[in-house]
Amino acid sequence: MTISPQIKKITMIVAAVFAALMLMLSLYFSWAPATFDVQQRAQARVGQLTSVEGKLPTGAYTTSTIIEITDTLLNKRGGYIRNDIMPPGVWLDNIGNWEYGVVIQLRDMSKVMRESFSRSQSQSIEDVDLKEAEPLYSYNASRWMYPSTERRYAQAQLKVEAYLARLVDPAQQQAQFYARSDNLQSWLRTVESRLGSLSQRLSASVGKTRLNTDLANDPTASQATSAPVEQVVKTPWLKIDDVFYEARGASWALIHLLKAVEQDFGDLLDKKRARVSLQQIIRELEETQQTVYSPMILNGSGFGTVANHSLVMANYISRANAAMIDLRRLLEQG
Repeated sequence: MTISPQIKKITMIVAAVFAALMLMLSLYFSWAPATFDVQQRAQARVGQLTSVEGKLPTGAYTTSTIIEITDTLLNKRGGYIRNDIMPPGVWLDNIGNWEYGVVIQLRDMSKVMRESFSRSQSQSIEDVDLKEAEPLYSYNASRWMYPSTERRYAQAQLKVEAYLARLVDPAQQQAQFYARSDNLQSWLRTVESRLGSLSQRLSASVGKTRLNTDLANDPTASQATSAPVEQVVKTPWLKIDDVFYEARGASWALIHLLKAVEQDFGDLLDKKRARVSLQQIIRELEETQQTVYSPMILNGSGFGTVANHSLVMANYISRANAAMIDLRRLLEQG
């Protein structure tokens, strides 16, 4: 059967319009959200729950920020994209990896909220809402079938909102948030580990030979299987932009969480004279959110003629990680 020229022309026009629409949507959906004002959002959210004025209850800033980050993750341009199986979302791996970086930070914070921030000691009872929110945040980040990732994360958000409502209600004494040095150190250790891993993966964009230091400084240590003394560590070429945007998303989430922690742990930080150290970490992470003008993440050599965006990102991540280690050691001091 011969296809008429008119049908061919219409088909080409429809295909061109569809391609242009997908391109515009891809560009629109790929734009990561800007940072928001942690204090302003917390005050507005708590203001909807209680008529109490003045300083917010301890923990209100951190809890509110978890809610705001989750809300942004689910309701930004294009919604949650990582689990999309239809165009244009299925093509947008950069914003999908940005989302994954945010999710990891939400998981870590929800775990610390459940195990440390909301409990006075190891023998105390877990909060009824937070113990349900944590496993919901740990749900598969890429599942599209029912129950979808968005549904689970939305349920987690509702649980955290319920905790916040009880936290700011003077009549509800079961919900607590303990701003103690050991609690804050527990979260900082987790963040250190995350940033250290991201820094290594970003630096490995150009490939490097790494000495095996797994058992260093402990003569009694052992490991399951033997490992070579030296090994070449290199991020696969197709994964370089994935790691970059994951680090960018994790940094975006950490900026807000650290600003919230600064408010809730303000008295402790001032007593330890550690507030400026935390502010320096935030400043280093804010540098990771600068606009990327290149249409793609370049992978030039360290001292070559072409830029290496991963190494630039690794620099800011490493500096923030080093400052965080110093902050935790400062908190450990009496």
